[in-house]
Amino acid sequence: MTWIHQLSAELDETADVLGSKAFGLVTLLRLGLPVPPGFVIGTDACREFLHKGHMPDGFDDELAAAMNGFDSVSVRSGSKVSMPGMMNTVLNVSDPRFLRSAIIEVFESWNTPRAKAYRALHDIPDDLGTAVTVQAMVYGNRDDHSGTGVAFSRNPNTGEPVPYGDVLFRQQGDAVVSGSQSTSPLAELASEPAVWNGLLDGLRRIEQHYRDACYVEFTFESGELWFLQVRPGRFVGRAAIRLAVDLVDEGMISEAEAVRRVTRNDVANSSTPRIVATDILARGIGASPGVATGVVVTTSDDAVRAPVPVILVRPETSPFDMHGLAAAAGVVTARGGPASHAAIVARSMGKPAVVGVSSLTVEDAAIHANGQRIPAGESITIDGTSGAIVVGHADVTTAAVDPYLTRFLGWADAGPPIR
Repeated sequence: MTWIHQLSAELDETADVLGSKAFGLVTLLRLGLPVPPGFVIGTDACREFLHKGHMPDGFDDELAAAMNGFDSVSVRSGSKVSMPGMMNTVLNVSDPRFLRSAIIEVFESWNTPRAKAYRALHDIPDDLGTAVTVQAMVYGNRDDHSGTGVAFSRNPNTGEPVPYGDVLFRQQGDAVVSGSQSTSPLAELASEPAVWNGLLDGLRRIEQHYRDACYVEFTFESGELWFLQVRPGRFVGRAAIRLAVDLVDEGMISEAEAVRRVTRNDVANSSTPRIVATDILARGIGASPGVATGVVVTTSDDAVRAPVPVILVRPETSPFDMHGLAAAAGVVTARGGPASHAAIVARSMGKPAVVGVSSLTVEDAAIHANGQRIPAGESITIDGTSGAIVVGHADVTTAAVDPYLTRFLGWADAGPPIR
């Protein structure tokens, strides 16, 4: 049996075998986009390892052959169903013995508490296992013309057809997704014209392939762009409706297809509320639309234990905060950008989020912002569209009639029912 598959445009395996991450990389290669060379260890090897407690027969010989010609590699997880940040990643692995250990570490991370909690929350079967993608390292921290970022082809909060995301110069990719550092807006990548133009061209090609908005992770080393991951954008609410209408106008999908793509929940959540307030405690980046009010908690365990709605306030979130994010009405982070872990998970759950609040500091028993101390247990209200945070409850208004929603509902009345 073949356990390892070389990454190439000709690789003809499904996401069941390759996992969604490597399956997406094959798509990028077929589109002629730059992807670091590498290979994929299929999900069947993971299931065999988890069942028997050791690597399958013949695996080590295949691994030695696959590693030939590589110096330093990255080792990343990738199940059939995307589980962002829930499993381990190991970077800068340079020896076959260490590579084997890194692969085992990724396999074993399938059964970590955070991964199990995420699967339970999203109804993902426990028996899928994860593939492992091994690729040549590219270094976003190489020099002043290197960096890393994430990009949506359109704004995931509004659906507006403008690229949206984060970039960090002279950094590796985990710094962006973790939210451990404050990022720069994606548009600042225009200071590297070759990288910026390559990214825009890639986003255009990917959208045309999927006929949908997309999300990519990328690194650039000494002015050379590399794509590391791709998936559909998965917009919700008003953004999903705007996207569907725009794709019809651009000739990518039909009106009937637009109606099939938008859910009843998207329509119900399309009238995004906004805070009406002048006394703003602090302001960050609106990363997931909506308004939420709750008492301040500063740990995920406190969020789970609280008998009332809470706002989880953290310096940044990580996969270890999944239970707190699931329990909270909304989330605020001092660091990170619109593509950080907190932002991505909040959007997937439909919960308001404000990230990158530079004036915010978080202690165990209180938060501080702009000279004010707010003790844990006191109520705040957050606006995931404007990024505003206010003390206590705030008046709320909803947006005016949305012309995109009006057009969409006209198609829905004339076509198949909204699912």
